[in-house]
This record gives sequence, C-alpha cells and structure tokens, in this order.
Amino acid sequence: MTDESPEARRRRPFDKHLDEMRSGGRIYTVFKRAALGVYADGFIHAGNIAYLALLTMFPFFIVMAALAQLFGRTPDVQHAVYGFLRTVPRSVRELISQPINDVLAANGSGTLLWLGAIVGLWTVGSFVETIRDILHRAYGTTPSKGFWHYRAGSILIIIASVILAMSAFSAQVVLTGIEQFIWRLLPIGLEFQPLINLSRIAPLLMLIAALYAMFATLTPLKYRTGPCPKWPGALFTAVWWMAVTMLLPVVVAAFGGYGRTYGSLAGVIVTLLFFWLVGLGLVFGAHLNAALAETPETSVKDETPNL
Repeated sequence: MTDESPEARRRRPFDKHLDEMRSGGRIYTVFKRAALGVYADGFIHAGNIAYLALLTMFPFFIVMAALAQLFGRTPDVQHAVYGFLRTVPRSVRELISQPINDVLAANGSGTLLWLGAIVGLWTVGSFVETIRDILHRAYGTTPSKGFWHYRAGSILIIIASVILAMSAFSAQVVLTGIEQFIWRLLPIGLEFQPLINLSRIAPLLMLIAALYAMFATLTPLKYRTGPCPKWPGALFTAVWWMAVTMLLPVVVAAFGGYGRTYGSLAGVIVTLLFFWLVGLGLVFGAHLNAALAETPETSVKDETPNL
C-alpha cells in the first residue's frame, strides 16, 4: 500500500500538489489519502482510543475536581460533567453518569483528592500521548524528544484542558440563563428566538474549539504552520462525534439492541462501541489534516524537529 503521509509525498518529487489539481481531483485525492491512512492502522488506533477513553474518563474528572478546589470553582466540575454527558448517547450517559458522581464523591477533598489527581494526570497523559502518536503516524514523522519531555508536555496540556473545559461549560450555564431570562421575562423574547436558538449549538462549537486546540498542539512542529490546516480535522471529528451520538441509539435499536448477545454487559458494549466510533472519527480527522498538508521546501523545512 502506498504511503500517502506528507513525509512520504515529500520524498516523491513528481507528486502533484493539491493546488495543481482541479477541484474534483483535489477532493478525490484528499479523500484517498485520508482513507488509506485510516485503513492502514486507524481501526487499531480507534480501539486503543475506546479503551483509553473509558480508562481515563474518571481520572480526568478527578484532576478537574482537584484544580477546581484549588481555584475555588468546585461547582464548575458538575457543570463540566453535565456538559460532557450532553455529548454522549442516552444509553452511555445512563451508564457512566452515576459512576462519575460516585468517584467524585468518594475522593472528596484533601490529601485523597490530590493523590487521585496525581494518578489521574499520569493516566490521562497516556491518552494524550496516544493521540500524539496517531498524528505522528498520519504525518509520517517520528518523535525527536525524550519520554519525559513529552510526558511533561502532556501534563501541561491536561491542566490547560481542564481549566478551559471548566470555563467553557460555565459560560454555557451563563448562556442558558440569559436565554431563559430573555425568553420568559422580556416581551421581545419572541423576536430574538432565532438568535437565542443558536445557543443550542454551543456544545458543538466548544467541541470544535477543543479539538482544534488539540490538533494544533499535538501536530508535529514542522506541520503546525504554513499550508497545513488544522480546522478540517477538528470540524470533521466534532460533526462525526455529534452524528454518532444521535444515530448510534437508532442503529442499535434497529438491530434489536445488544441485550440478547451481551446480556447485562450490553451497556458497557454500547459505550465501548461509541468511543470506538468517536476514535475512528478522530483518526480520520488526523489523516484528513495530513492529507491537506503540503510540503514545499519554502514552507516546511526538513531540518525542523518533529516535536
């Protein structure tokens, strides 16, 4: 199978750049590059993401609880949990919502909470490193820094993600309050209804922003700038995520559910399937960005380290 990563294309000087093709040819070429990349190892990566998503979900919220306590923003944790649960199907939400609350309640505060946060930082760091590896493979690069360098970077990314998540979901709560105020108390509420309804896409917009930040941060350094867009992968992954959230329950119900096959484990299987599908979309988003990345010598330097 031909390697369609940007690094492999760079070593084939006779390959056409996208700007040299017609629009139809560009679309076909980009899709082919991304599809071949996903076919090569995307299904394995999707399975890894599904496992790590379930493994690291609870430690992530423990880290969030510790930082929220540190900054005096404890209520933001519940807002963030509620906002996250809105992005998963109902069956998945019913399975994980109570365990998340139980974990947060069990860790409480003080020393136990901070010990859990330290373990959580390390555990969630493995998830971040998995995504970094997916991006390196998509672009055909190899890591150039040591293990501890990347692990320290992952911890910083996690802390920044937690702070941004709490801020974003708190903003969503404020936005919902403003919507209810205009709708119920102001006589001009009906006139502003179309604008107010835009607030319902806030979770999607926050998801796109979070994915864009992830791609922009973890993409190999030499492909973070120049003709190497990050937004297509973020947009595709976010839309794919929301589509899976809406359609998975319909598809599962159409096939009679998993109860007959997996019995009491059906909820766990559906949850793993959901995260596997989300992981597959994320892998495709990574390869989509790589497929759109061009490698002219004037914009992507060979000597730039692959961080």
